[in-house]
Amino acid sequence: MSRLVEALEQIAFTRRYLLERLDTVPLAQWFTVPAGAPYHIAWEVGHITMAQYRLCLERLRPRTPEDETLISNEFIHTFRRESLAEEATGVSAEQIRATFDSVHARILEELPSYPDADLDLPPLVPHPLFATRIAGLRYAPLHEMIHCGQIAVLRRMLGQKPVW
Repeated sequence: MSRLVEALEQIAFTRRYLLERLDTVPLAQWFTVPAGAPYHIAWEVGHITMAQYRLCLERLRPRTPEDETLISNEFIHTFRRESLAEEATGVSAEQIRATFDSVHARILEELPSYPDADLDLPPLVPHPLFATRIAGLRYAPLHEMIHCGQIAVLRRMLGQKPVW
């Protein structure tokens, strides 16, 4: 199995696992910040979306005009690492979910044809946790799983039963 296929399988597995939890939370609850929580589900999903775009597309190839339609610079800024949940205004849960789904679909569409020889190159945008493009692709599902755990806690705080 190629390194790229393996990375894409992990990305797809992690997304299926996340969706088993996320799809149980009504969009109407996405902006609810449970008592004691620093974020809401909308921020978590927006952040995952931004990060997946940056890890799996932006660091492998230059930003394209189509990318602005896929995920705007404003969306990226709104859900960056240092952002706060209260900054996520002006974007609906439906918009966040649509962008989340579209970015993932674009990754699964584009990456299967990515040249294997380019996987060992440094990412176009440096990252402190990895030095190659394949390492970035391997990190993407790990990052998503961290936020999946946070979403699991938030959904429990919203009264949902655990999903096993």
